[in-house]
Amino acid sequence: MPEWRPSAGPEALKARAAMLAAIRNFFAERGVLEVDTPLLAPAAGTDPAIEPLRTVFTGPGHAHGLPLYLQTSPEFFMKRLLAADSGPIYQVCKAFRDGELGPRHNPEFTILEWYRPGFDHHRLMDEVAELVMACLGRELPVERRPYRELFLERYGIDPLESDPSRLRQAAIEHGLPGAESIALDGVDGWLDLLLSHGIEAGLGQGRLTFVTDYPASQAVLARLNPDDPRTAARFELYLDGIELANGFQELVDATEQRARFAHDQALRAARGQPPVAMDEAFLAALQAGLPDCAGVALGLDRLLMRSLDAAQLDAVMAFPLGRC
Repeated sequence: MPEWRPSAGPEALKARAAMLAAIRNFFAERGVLEVDTPLLAPAAGTDPAIEPLRTVFTGPGHAHGLPLYLQTSPEFFMKRLLAADSGPIYQVCKAFRDGELGPRHNPEFTILEWYRPGFDHHRLMDEVAELVMACLGRELPVERRPYRELFLERYGIDPLESDPSRLRQAAIEHGLPGAESIALDGVDGWLDLLLSHGIEAGLGQGRLTFVTDYPASQAVLARLNPDDPRTAARFELYLDGIELANGFQELVDATEQRARFAHDQALRAARGQPPVAMDEAFLAALQAGLPDCAGVALGLDRLLMRSLDAAQLDAVMAFPLGRC
């Protein structure tokens, strides 16, 4: 007989409700509008590191089927609202990603995403820290660590100047599992391995750690830093070794965005991944004029894990994939 009971207990369910109430109160006090956008769309993000779930609608006007994607993020729809003068907005919704399942991953998860016209990513990091501490109900020290500095400190290599062979050698020298035999795709594949297996666990220990200034190749939707265009105005937030949030100073140049999407599609083809329909409505919104803004996505299931000191997502989700 299948297990019908929820995976999360009453304490976790009540903590989730309290967290959602705290989030809505936080944004209400700051005049940020809650919005609701579709989870199904005929286009999706092109990032080769994220695979969307796909489905087909068959109905009036689409007798032969309309291919659709379950959204990996509400970002493109929310930016269309921003271009239509919505002002500052936030959304709590489900997001979906194929191929992701484990103690910290579920193919369906809850995301909080918000956008602040007139903010840069530095000012947004301040607000992210305020919201996270409001949800946790406690104050924490906050630090900002440049991506390059972390690699120099841990491995003695410059991630902005190293080639795949040098990065592979660093992984072998530091005993990262599988480094001698694993086949990874280019510089970013090795950087991801070195970060996830050798650096992440030490981030955010007893504090909120913002990792800043990611390589430009890892920030398809972010502006480049004018003082060093090898890096992007992107940050990630870590607490107790777990990534909670990913944010940017948003790219507003439609021509540059289209070129980056095309680059993603070429990478997908080279890796044997299926292409993803490019979001022309989103690009049209950029062309019409997206205000200067910063935005961030925060994983609420992971934040609840940290709040309750849970070891895995199943403890805070009523019905993860294994209980559906």
